[in-house]
Amino acid sequence: MSDLRFDSTQGKRVIAAAVLGSGIAFLDGSVVNTALPSIQKTFDSNLAGQQWVVTGYLLTLGSLLVVGGSLGDLFGRRRMFVFGLIGFSFTSLLCGLAWSLPILVIARILQGASAALLVPGSLAMLSSVFHPDDRARAIGAWSGLSTISTAIGPFLGGWLIDSVSWRFVFLINLPLAAAAIYTAQRFVPETRGDENRKIDAPGIVSLSVGLGALVYALIEGPDRDWPAATVVAAVVGVCALIMFIVVEARSSAPMVPLSLFRSRRFSGTNAATFVIWGAIGSVFFLLTLHLQNDLGYSALEAGAATLPVTALMLLFSAKSGAVAQRIGPRLPMTLGPIVIAVGFIWMARIEPGQSYLASVLPPVLVFGTGLVVVVAPLTATVLAAVEDRYAGIGSAINNAVARVANLLAIAVLPALAGIAGAGGSLTKGFGKAMFICAAMTLIGSLICFVTVRNGE
Repeated sequence: MSDLRFDSTQGKRVIAAAVLGSGIAFLDGSVVNTALPSIQKTFDSNLAGQQWVVTGYLLTLGSLLVVGGSLGDLFGRRRMFVFGLIGFSFTSLLCGLAWSLPILVIARILQGASAALLVPGSLAMLSSVFHPDDRARAIGAWSGLSTISTAIGPFLGGWLIDSVSWRFVFLINLPLAAAAIYTAQRFVPETRGDENRKIDAPGIVSLSVGLGALVYALIEGPDRDWPAATVVAAVVGVCALIMFIVVEARSSAPMVPLSLFRSRRFSGTNAATFVIWGAIGSVFFLLTLHLQNDLGYSALEAGAATLPVTALMLLFSAKSGAVAQRIGPRLPMTLGPIVIAVGFIWMARIEPGQSYLASVLPPVLVFGTGLVVVVAPLTATVLAAVEDRYAGIGSAINNAVARVANLLAIAVLPALAGIAGAGGSLTKGFGKAMFICAAMTLIGSLICFVTVRNGE
């Protein structure tokens, strides 16, 4: 089925299901940033402990997204989407009830594994059921509404933390997941890829071990001066990823068909995704901490600071997808990251004692404008580069690239920028971090300019 129209009642309900499901996964990736100072006080943790609350989730999410997308293509995208939501509900409950930092980190790791099932399924459902003429609009709406959950996360988290407790940033997922499950089961048609394909067990194991071990080493290595365990993990990760490529090249039914990367558009868009989303994730993480720790914002005020991004995405993302479909993706994918970079450079000037209207709002608006320009066409472009039968795995690869980039940037960037300590001041390192993020987005713009052509 690929004839659903964007303006139909069922089309809107399918988009609602996809947005609800992926939205809670993206929400948890950002809402926790606002809760970190409160979590740190509850468990008396240091900066490394706060990083693990974020990166533990991203670790399994990034490592298993491709596996989740492949399982969706094999057994049904809606089915894996619903299974992921059920698992996400249980793990969110465990996060909310966590009685120690290690338990919270373990729960976050399991939560990321559940999200790996539902995130690729949400986008693959749209790509496989909507008419080709309406896919860009549907993906644009999904991109805008899902990204809103990332932007609104700090505000929602701030309100819950100030009004009740940081634990409710996880418990709020339960009713949202229930609504997503009901909507998906009721209105989303089941789709799958090649039914004759088999489970690629060697590919699943080698990719999961490779990404998991390598990411663990990159998180723990710099912080601990590269002890033997992290060096071993890095070697294991690299060897497992090499083995994964060998396995996929020789497999008759590979989990990740390497032929996908012969497309310059697919490879280039994923490379751009890596640097752009690594920068975006880092900025959401560091800006929220900077506003609370250095400028004296409450959790609610820090969250509200990024609400203009939410408003821009809500108002203009679907339109951005439609414009990109009409004029081609190359211009918005090249221009958007440049606008984002300008916003980041402006954010580097945010210092204690400055007002929100003068120092925070202007760069936030510029940042949000850049997001509106680039997000929808980037997502639509990477999916247009793969056949319909690989919609799930194509979505999963792109999401995995974004999440792993986000994870690595959050793990590594504080050290590169000279930010350290137990949730202490970011004043000296914040500006440097923003310049690094700006450079990353400019690299992404260059990649898009070179690799993306209209009409391909």
